[in-house]
Amino acid sequence: MAERPERGAPRRTPRAKSAHVVRAERLTPHMIRVVFELAADAELEVGACTDHYVKLLFAPGGGALEDAYRQRYTAPLDIEAIRRDLPREQWPTTRTYTVRAWDPAAREMTVDFVHHGDQGLAGPWAARVEPGDSLWFMGPGGGYAPDPAADWHLLAGDESALPAVAAAVERLPAGATAKVFVEVEGPAEEQKLVTAGDAEIVWLHRGSRPVGEALVEAVTALDFPPGDVHAFVHGEATFVKELRRHLRLDRGVPRERLSISGYWRIGKDEDGWQSSKREWNAQVEAEQEGAA
Repeated sequence: MAERPERGAPRRTPRAKSAHVVRAERLTPHMIRVVFELAADAELEVGACTDHYVKLLFAPGGGALEDAYRQRYTAPLDIEAIRRDLPREQWPTTRTYTVRAWDPAAREMTVDFVHHGDQGLAGPWAARVEPGDSLWFMGPGGGYAPDPAADWHLLAGDESALPAVAAAVERLPAGATAKVFVEVEGPAEEQKLVTAGDAEIVWLHRGSRPVGEALVEAVTALDFPPGDVHAFVHGEATFVKELRRHLRLDRGVPRERLSISGYWRIGKDEDGWQSSKREWNAQVEAEQEGAA
């Protein structure tokens, strides 16, 4: 888990950083890769984790973020001042995305976006970006990387977790045993995953089934190898909850050997999910730890 500030310590809003689009490409029918070049004064401390994420900032109501505040604030944008001076409905809208790759020499950050037509905010934005378009973001955060001391690794996720899963698979030590399950809509959404590890990569095609159903079936049916497992399970909150229960209660995996989180929840946008996520997680943990 990522470090949390000491109880009672003042919380500071991360400094906003600027970047511009260098290029974009469609990897699959529903996955768009955008490569950003960071401004010269923007630092990006990426490398310790494979699930590093950034919070992309969009103007309320759409449009360019800087234009929305130009009359009141000068660049670089002061997010603390915006949140202090303006009502919540005028704050930037944030969307959280994994840093798929970071090239410090070229100062290029790669982010993969799931795109489902006009649905959502960041996906449609990624579908229409052009080189030179600007973006502001905060971060990175993160808290997981495959433990080289583990006897084997379990990674499971849907499309939202695929960038982090891919980054983790690339980081596996040579010969490391890994069982990798990725659920996508269909064969056209598969991507080539490169690894030095001994990884069994299973693509699960969802079709018209509920999100995560195939993942739950695959993981619960898995014949676990012996030894210490380090697990990464991320994606839609409902199936993540089921797999957390399975791994903690049925398989006896210690909490500290699990990186597990609901990236999103069906029926909620990120704002709605983040506002209820802490309570959801606390309830799930109480239910499952009480049953242990």
